[in-house]
Amino acid sequence: MQTLRAAPASFLAPSAPHLLPSTAPAVRGALSAKGPVPAAVTSRSRACFPSSRSASRRRRCSRAASSGAAATVTSADGAKKDVLIALSQIIDPDFGTDIVSCGFVKDLDISEALDEVSFRLELTTPACPIKDEFEQKANEVVAALPWVKKVDVTMSAQPAQPVYGGELPQGLQKISNIIAVSSCKGGVGKSTVAVNLAYTLAGMGARVGIFDADVFGPSLPTMVSPENRLLVMNPESRAILPIEYLGVKMVSFGFAGQGRAIMRGPMVSGVINQLLTTTDWGELDYLVIDMPPGTGDIHLTLCQVAPLTAAVIVTTPQKLAFIDVAKGVRMFSKLKVPCVAVVENMCYFDADGKRYYPFGQGSGTQVVQQFGIPHLFDLPIRPTLSASGDTGIPEVVADPQGDVAKTFQNLGVCVVQQCAKIRQQVSTAVSYDRSIRAIRVKVPDSDEEFLLHPATVRRNDRSAQSVDEWTGEQKIQHGDVPDDIEPEEIRPMGNYAVSIIWPDGFSQIAPYDQLEMLERLVDAPRAATPAVASSS
Repeated sequence: MQTLRAAPASFLAPSAPHLLPSTAPAVRGALSAKGPVPAAVTSRSRACFPSSRSASRRRRCSRAASSGAAATVTSADGAKKDVLIALSQIIDPDFGTDIVSCGFVKDLDISEALDEVSFRLELTTPACPIKDEFEQKANEVVAALPWVKKVDVTMSAQPAQPVYGGELPQGLQKISNIIAVSSCKGGVGKSTVAVNLAYTLAGMGARVGIFDADVFGPSLPTMVSPENRLLVMNPESRAILPIEYLGVKMVSFGFAGQGRAIMRGPMVSGVINQLLTTTDWGELDYLVIDMPPGTGDIHLTLCQVAPLTAAVIVTTPQKLAFIDVAKGVRMFSKLKVPCVAVVENMCYFDADGKRYYPFGQGSGTQVVQQFGIPHLFDLPIRPTLSASGDTGIPEVVADPQGDVAKTFQNLGVCVVQQCAKIRQQVSTAVSYDRSIRAIRVKVPDSDEEFLLHPATVRRNDRSAQSVDEWTGEQKIQHGDVPDDIEPEEIRPMGNYAVSIIWPDGFSQIAPYDQLEMLERLVDAPRAATPAVASSS
């Protein structure tokens, strides 16, 4: 017999229905072929503007049949088995899994004479930094089979779909990854990093967009120089059509014909929401968002509207920059947005065979060490880097072979690899089961789920509508929420919370952390079979 543990009165609700945790395995995303890149690969220039992204690339490898007693196969099934065994030697270096298990091998075909092999390697991003190595190794291991005379390998990419694609605003439904570039401090080169990162990803073969989220001081119209500098709206769909420059789509308030805005916070959030969600971005592999300085309304709006895949943090060597950056990292942590890299701008300059650090050292390293961000990239003080932003031609386009471009290529490889890893993680799933009148919560990396009574969730809303922000006094009392209340809609908000719409029109933002806290405090037992508990 199971008993309920006593819980604080404010958390008690009618007995929640109890259900045995699901034993189904956690749903995992498709692995992606991304891994550490050899020095020879990272130093290779991938600058190609506009991005030449074809549906497939093909390489054929022919070799004469071995003289003497060459091994043969007797059936197509046996031949396919040999090919798959050979291809399973190729290991994804990030995940330690072979490309056959990853599901990359498609359309495997053996000729009637059992001497020619053709197949396709389908990756999850056209910007895979080691796609050439996968192609080369696939040719080599299959051509090494004694009975194979010819190998035909086709490379393609099928980008992963957004986790909540169907529940996102129309404009964001076909964007695979959204990358925030943030500094929380102005004047550190954040826009320079965002623009050059975007064009680096485009040069690697990805479909890329840039969203300038700074309404008060948009930088994009200065940093790029497209012929068309005015956003227009499709009269039929009412969607904003992005401007395109060198193969990259872009939207900025500076292209709206109004320059810089003078407006209050709520209006700014509305403008940002409209520009981001009603733009017809089409299919993108990466959307880079140039975040404005600070940690205010705009940042929260972006994190709620768009499921940010990752963030890149930009800082400078000064201590003041680190203090502001630390605030931004904590904000992203609270909103469940992983910070994958730190870019320390204006680090040093070289003169007379020596390297000088005019602003000191250690800010970027301190961010990495204190917050556990895995990668650090240093950018020098370089007149051409600043000039490229003023002339409207990004540095990685103007000098694709330069040291700065190589640093951005390494940053681009890091972003691609880290996004691939992040997409393997299962997000918290929240849904309402009307059959048992319970809110189901499935947490990542666990086969278990727990149940919460709707009234418990509603009564423990911590927003300003329910709790006085100054005194902490509860505005919504226990009796104000009926025991039989049911949510009308539950949908994800960014990576950190769900929005719950209740029958009385109340919109509640319930962070995942708060839902897990409720589960611990109420400590609802789980019965061996599904059952609806009495509401008495």
